[in-house]
Amino acid sequence: MTQDVEAEVLRRRKAFERRERISSIVYPVSVVVILLVIWEVLTLAFDIPIFLLPKPTIVIDSLGSNMELILREGAVTALEIALGYLLSIVVGIPLALAIFLWPIFSRSIYPILIASQAMPKVAVAPLLIVWFGFGLLPKVLIAFLIAFFPIVINTVMGLTSIEKEKIYLARSMGLGVFDTFFKIRLPNALPSIFGGLKISITLAVVGAVVGEFVGGNAGLGYQLMVANGSMDTPLLFAVLFGLTILGIGMFFLVELAERLIVPSHMIGAGNGGSRESM
Repeated sequence: MTQDVEAEVLRRRKAFERRERISSIVYPVSVVVILLVIWEVLTLAFDIPIFLLPKPTIVIDSLGSNMELILREGAVTALEIALGYLLSIVVGIPLALAIFLWPIFSRSIYPILIASQAMPKVAVAPLLIVWFGFGLLPKVLIAFLIAFFPIVINTVMGLTSIEKEKIYLARSMGLGVFDTFFKIRLPNALPSIFGGLKISITLAVVGAVVGEFVGGNAGLGYQLMVANGSMDTPLLFAVLFGLTILGIGMFFLVELAERLIVPSHMIGAGNGGSRESM
């Protein structure tokens, strides 16, 4: 009898998870389709000129005819985003560890980090172009400057947010400082760290596009400027669509890494509650 109850509970849980996966796809797709239909109807009803707001069907046609261009330029932007993002991880996580481990370093550096975020990165971009030219490096640096701060903040918060009782328990079990950090404190901080990583990947997209706006000769951001200058609004929307898909794809790659590294019961806690409670 007990086995039958457990089997029924397991079956219902799997059915619930399957419905959740389906709804997570169906709901946003339905909203997008509804918005596209409203967009199409409004542009037809009010006879809006193409250079102001093209119909979705025209944008889709432009997307198809310019697909090779968008893929080629998207590869350039993706490289800039990936390099800037990886640099933000390589610099941000060790910096957060240093802030957590050494109070003197924290008191010295932390205010400078806060002040650096008050400086508009768009204002820094022309200076980076002057220093490093119009190649790949300034776009990577701008993406890094915009993306690294959430990684630092979330990593520090994750490392400091552990309950003191867990640390006391680890010490009572004879764990040293090294083992306590890697077996208890770091795993407890992973949801917060990945929260910062997911924020940073979206900011890295913004940084790469800003760099292409200021001094680019390739990439989706540069193509946005070209389309805007030639008043090719359908191409402008098509490039925006490609840029959106690129950002979403990179975000889900980070989320996939989170699912592979972080235990499932901790992912819910790191996102503000379990998925079932949503």
